[in-house]
Amino acid sequence: MTPDQLKISPLSSYQKWIIAILVLLLFTIVVDYMTLPALSAILLSELEITTKQFGLLVSVYAFSAGISGLLATGFADSFDRKKLLLVYYGGFLIGMVLCATASSLTALITGRIVAGTFGGVVASICFAIVADLFKVDQRGRVMGYVQMAFAASLVAGLPLTLYLATNFNWHVTYWIFFGFGLFLLIIILFRINPIREHLLISEKENLLRHSFKMVRNRDYWTVFLNNILLVLGDAMFMTFGSAYSTNNLGISLDDLPLLYGIGGVATLVFSPFIGQLSDRFGKLLVFLVGTAFAMLMVLLYSNLGTVPFWLVVLLHSLLFVGINSRMITSTALATVVPDQPDRGAFMALDSSFQQVAGGVAAAAAGLIVYQASDGTIHGYSQLGLVVIATMTVTIGLMISINQIVKKRK
Repeated sequence: MTPDQLKISPLSSYQKWIIAILVLLLFTIVVDYMTLPALSAILLSELEITTKQFGLLVSVYAFSAGISGLLATGFADSFDRKKLLLVYYGGFLIGMVLCATASSLTALITGRIVAGTFGGVVASICFAIVADLFKVDQRGRVMGYVQMAFAASLVAGLPLTLYLATNFNWHVTYWIFFGFGLFLLIIILFRINPIREHLLISEKENLLRHSFKMVRNRDYWTVFLNNILLVLGDAMFMTFGSAYSTNNLGISLDDLPLLYGIGGVATLVFSPFIGQLSDRFGKLLVFLVGTAFAMLMVLLYSNLGTVPFWLVVLLHSLLFVGINSRMITSTALATVVPDQPDRGAFMALDSSFQQVAGGVAAAAAGLIVYQASDGTIHGYSQLGLVVIATMTVTIGLMISINQIVKKRK
């Protein structure tokens, strides 16, 4: 073991407070992103729209978020990160209000565009804050906790969304999360200190020139490509996950929330543990182990037939843990790569690429799999092989990123 592996820096009480705020912020962003697909059955009939129109409704968030992230690269490092977070999260909440008051497809699309334009950049600001306020040997733990936001959205967010929509009205869902988000906005305003250290060493340069400098950096592109493939592979496999589970594996629609809920609990439990392991034994090692494990789970899950429910739950949950370990370690390592004056722009551009990758993944998955007349999904095993191929490429990219990090120490 290296000295870095033997001793890790403890987290201060203020750092723990920051982690809690970031987790809750990202929880609202993730739940909002997942809410629309969960409400598909309700919205298709209530708004009297086609599946093609619904697909457009879902995709406008990803593409508006991608464009917004790209535009933000020019000025993301020119402002206090706290102020930037307040502006973008405030804009996201305005999008929530537009969704809550929407009564037509056009109005809801407008709300999703606004939510994506602002909400799609919030995560990148959060990760820039992590890079600013936490040491390298703390970031694995931080990302482990941050990933709990995604697990919590499966365990609590989606069930609550569906309950409110079915027992009251789908608009209520957006109003509830708007109220919670407004509470978080107030806390950020009064309880988080300004984050301006990056401004002290930032070069005073033209915003457009700053963006071009980001694009020309080869080290940055290694991270961008790795994260694009991470999102692409994971999103491709998950796009038709529920359809595959119900039509091919014999899972009933009533059991789907339980399937995803248990997977979320597994992620919730293991995320902090994975983060601690990555800080103690190295991000690359944990990533490699997690990737090998995820590849095995993808291979097994994509070739299942009708099997007992407990076996589907077990493999599905283990798959979630493997995928989550890849995201925790890759994100923690990637935060070391950008120079401090570039962190905001780097995270914004990285988020932009990931958002677009998520939109492309759904379309790509649709080209590989198809639904037969009896409802079964065909081509899922081939989709699994494509996902495994993307995971294999990320192994080489992560080794390169690890070398870049070593040079910067």
